[in-house]
Amino acid sequence: MNFELLTSPRQLAFIALRDVHKGAYVDIALDKVLQKASLPDTDRRLVTELVYGCTRRQRTLDAFIDQLGKKKSHQQPKDLRTILHLGLYQLQYQQRIPESAAVNTTVQLARENGFSGLTGFVNGLLRQYIRLENKEDATTKDKVSVQSSNPIERLGILHSFPDWMIQVWVEQFGLAQTEQLCLWMNKTPAIDLRVNVLRTSTEEVEAALTSAGVASQPVPHLPQALRLMSHAGPIQNLPGYNEGWWTVQDSSAQLVSHLLDPQPGEVVIDACAAPGGKTTHIAELMRDEGKIFGCDRLKEAGAKRHRTPSRLKKLQENAQRLKLKSIEVCTGDSRNMPQFQNTAHRVLLDAPCSGLGTLHRHADARWRQTPETVEELSLLQKQLISHTSTFVKQGGVLVYSTCTLHPKENEEVVSSFLAENPNWEIETPSADSPASTYSTPQGWIKVLPHQQDMDGFFMVRLRKNS
Repeated sequence: MNFELLTSPRQLAFIALRDVHKGAYVDIALDKVLQKASLPDTDRRLVTELVYGCTRRQRTLDAFIDQLGKKKSHQQPKDLRTILHLGLYQLQYQQRIPESAAVNTTVQLARENGFSGLTGFVNGLLRQYIRLENKEDATTKDKVSVQSSNPIERLGILHSFPDWMIQVWVEQFGLAQTEQLCLWMNKTPAIDLRVNVLRTSTEEVEAALTSAGVASQPVPHLPQALRLMSHAGPIQNLPGYNEGWWTVQDSSAQLVSHLLDPQPGEVVIDACAAPGGKTTHIAELMRDEGKIFGCDRLKEAGAKRHRTPSRLKKLQENAQRLKLKSIEVCTGDSRNMPQFQNTAHRVLLDAPCSGLGTLHRHADARWRQTPETVEELSLLQKQLISHTSTFVKQGGVLVYSTCTLHPKENEEVVSSFLAENPNWEIETPSADSPASTYSTPQGWIKVLPHQQDMDGFFMVRLRKNS
């Protein structure tokens, strides 16, 4: 392959997407191609947008092909389907790219990747899309949206989610709220920082970012949170990174440690700690006084990707960068750690989950999870809460949290645990806790992305009584 192809953003996006369609994780496939090419920032951003966008919008793009082509999307050669996705994604979702550029570069992709005989088909399908799109009375998007009279399927096709996921949300939130949630999940994710108040203040970090030309603003109800409002470039280049002034952590994830409310001098166990965002936050809230055990497996059971030693290593690296001394890393399965029985004042179980609250960050997660993986995870979560609850001293606290929006992994896990353990009860957060704003009458803390503009989260604080 010639050098020009290796530096073409669309060719690199095609190579990454081909790997994704073979089963690679989207972030790993993207990193692999970006490391091989020396690209200016604008081209890197285009590759990233195309790879994440085409992965996220896969179902909608397939619906376009189904409507416009003589053969359905699943009948197309796999690589040709990927090339069509790239062209259609640019036409539908990248208004800044001229239509002619989107069509011509996609035709060129087909020619360069073994489909010289089908360039006419590619050109014709994309131009047919443009003709339909430009009709005032019936845009392609509208035509796709009414292909199904089933409201669940309609939302799934229009916003590119599997039907079972839409169904789970509609049962909880209704159709209108689910559509708002889908729209939010397809937005580019925000980057939030958690300021390390042992080293600096949010005001100082905000001023340093402003001096570096990066706009930021505080997040309501969260005393350590700053949201970046402009493109920041490589995160390690921002002021204060090397000095340990801050770390990247979404606002809703910051709520979890506030709900735990750890105190200086206590023993705290973070049972599923890697890569350590919440572990280091706990240390900051404790003024780095006391003992925190950050525990995790090298490989995670359940449906999410394997944890690797690098995730636990990241916990250690972050603790060092933030200059925190109170954290001890423990390798192992929290279901098999009898040494911790009745030792902790507080335990955090941020359980492995399906991640249905963070789908905007993980473009391929919506296609990887299934009702079956949710069942597996629910079983794992019940085992974990049963075992880690034994780590808590009499009168101590356990916080259970997930970044999913599925009752089987949230309310049902906690209700099942409470039914089997009458000496535990839900404890609502105090009025001055940042988490109190999100508390429900039942005592659950629920963050709904389309309402609070943060990752979707569930958490609950439990107290162990005699």
